[in-house]
Amino acid sequence: MSEENKSLNFLEQIIEEDLANGMSVNKLRFRFPPEPNGYLHIGHTKAIGISFGLGEKYNAPVNLRFDDTNPAKEEQEYVDSIKKDVAWLGYTWDKELYSSDYFQQLYDWAIQFIKEGKAYVDSQSSEAMAEQKGTPTQPGVDGPFRDRSVAENLDLFERMKSGEFNEGEHILRAKIDMQHPNMLMRDPIMYRVMKKHHHRTANHWCIYPMYDWTHGESDYIEQVSHSLCSLEFKPHRELYDWFLDQVVDSNKLRPKQREFARLNLSYTIMSKRKLLQLVEDKIVNGWDDPRMPTVSGLRRRGYTPASLRKFVETVGVAKRENVIDVSLLEFCVREDLNKTAPRVMAVLDPVKLIITNYPKEKEEWLEAENNQEDDSAGFRKVPFSRELYIEKEDFKEQAGNKFFRLKLGGEVRLKNAYIIKAESVVKDVNDNILEIHCTYSEDTSKRVKGTLHWVSIKHAVKAEVREYDRLFMDEAPDSHQDKSFMEFINPDSLKIIEAFVEPSLTDAKIGDRFQFQRLGYFNVDDDSSAEKLVFNKTVGLRDSWAKQKSSNLENSKKPAQRKNNNQQSKRKAIDVIQQLGKKYTNLPEVKQQKAKADIQELAKEVSYNDLQPLFNTAVKKVGTRIAVMITLGVLIKNGLNSNEDIKGFINKALEDKNELLVAEAAQLS
Repeated sequence: MSEENKSLNFLEQIIEEDLANGMSVNKLRFRFPPEPNGYLHIGHTKAIGISFGLGEKYNAPVNLRFDDTNPAKEEQEYVDSIKKDVAWLGYTWDKELYSSDYFQQLYDWAIQFIKEGKAYVDSQSSEAMAEQKGTPTQPGVDGPFRDRSVAENLDLFERMKSGEFNEGEHILRAKIDMQHPNMLMRDPIMYRVMKKHHHRTANHWCIYPMYDWTHGESDYIEQVSHSLCSLEFKPHRELYDWFLDQVVDSNKLRPKQREFARLNLSYTIMSKRKLLQLVEDKIVNGWDDPRMPTVSGLRRRGYTPASLRKFVETVGVAKRENVIDVSLLEFCVREDLNKTAPRVMAVLDPVKLIITNYPKEKEEWLEAENNQEDDSAGFRKVPFSRELYIEKEDFKEQAGNKFFRLKLGGEVRLKNAYIIKAESVVKDVNDNILEIHCTYSEDTSKRVKGTLHWVSIKHAVKAEVREYDRLFMDEAPDSHQDKSFMEFINPDSLKIIEAFVEPSLTDAKIGDRFQFQRLGYFNVDDDSSAEKLVFNKTVGLRDSWAKQKSSNLENSKKPAQRKNNNQQSKRKAIDVIQQLGKKYTNLPEVKQQKAKADIQELAKEVSYNDLQPLFNTAVKKVGTRIAVMITLGVLIKNGLNSNEDIKGFINKALEDKNELLVAEAAQLS
């Protein structure tokens, strides 16, 4: 879809209206204003993406401004990590600024407020002030110090600044309206005494401005045109505007606050306080633990900047709160890594396989494609020998017709190598299989249904694999009033495995990402070294949680419902693929991606004989042809050899007018 044809989101509509009403595009300026009191998490990526995305769209500058008004919680460590995360995501800010840059100006304006009777020093306890403030349905009442004289207020405020008073003795409040229907307008706090060391201003100040006072004024000083906030700040907009009313020069641009729905993600918590608890209670190994939803944790797990940006783009900009399924995030990284990650072979749960008719001393270096999705990725050599490791789950002594892996008397193809046939097994006294004895054939043209990955034992390299899963077992772990979010911790969120990988990985560098064929996507962890390779599992090749969730839902249904569903599930996979294809082109992008993932999963149960008749689908049935093309891609990926029918189907699709069909065909051409 071309840029000009995309519908504008509501924030873009606001900006377009402002431009249409006379605002110069050169006056546009945005900002991302994090508080440096923790690490950025996945929720922040939406706010980052919105502000920097608008900057890119309109070629407008974006400031990175740190809201450093609370020295009790802020540290330089967090400033550095935020800058690193924003840069890693691929964004470039215009100016690096701090609210503390404006402390003197904010103080001068506060003095002006006092002189104009718009602010006063209150000396009550916090309990007394809370009681006087009223409730949403009951107006507040004026406090005893609301009518202090200007001279007394100036004197007390100056003494607050000089450090004469203890924390909590006095505060400075804006004098607005204690009966106002918006409680935020009932004489909000502007300054409080805090005798804490500031990471930038050291001990120069012992009074610090509140966020509501600092926010709009900082936007004004920087001449930010559109101050974009998450939805919880919508009630604050009235106060934002009131503070601006007192200081704005009509000859200067006045900032405009607008709000969007923040990003909420299933199976995840976003609260910095709760994330800190996970770190302090040693549930995770620091802020960058790959199970954490922090940007640094996602980076260490192997997520790419492109996948996070695509996720934010797909979620879109909304006015109402909703919860995004974490499987969409996983889908985005899976799609990105599928295009970019080199394919390698690794065995996580090995069993020994001996090819009895292969010469004992012989070894070969076979050619393997690095990434069939990327023609420029080239090829590599992998060693092959008589003794191999395969996955234990890839072999059964006896199995039904739907088991396409190795079984006694059955044949499979070894990826990039030969076809083998299982002849016998060697077991220990407990009936555990120690060895699988096979024979091989050099005739690789034979058709077999299964393809297995493997590593040569004499060449294999030991590696530690950290298999990560979701940290929480509940979709909304912090939504239960009667339970702590800690009760939903997944005890199996980390499994450490001793695996064997192909020798090409000895040159892998920290941060490198790979697809372990048939297993998932993995990257080299920060703990990795030349002496010990360490890999993190980023995401599986498919959504295993969707199956588990579906199974739990199925078990909760009544027998009659299950019977009906069982009848539906007996539909052939190719029929379901056709049904998904019929609706494909009418679906929004998010649902198209979900449908594509479903088709790719169903394609594993489809044979070429099932698929080939659909090559003749009518040209006007574009959705079905797209579904067939997606299915064909899976079959080719799993070892299907090309033929004239396949080439003809792909070439015909490449000449089509539908961009989605052409894009799918281009990946196979």
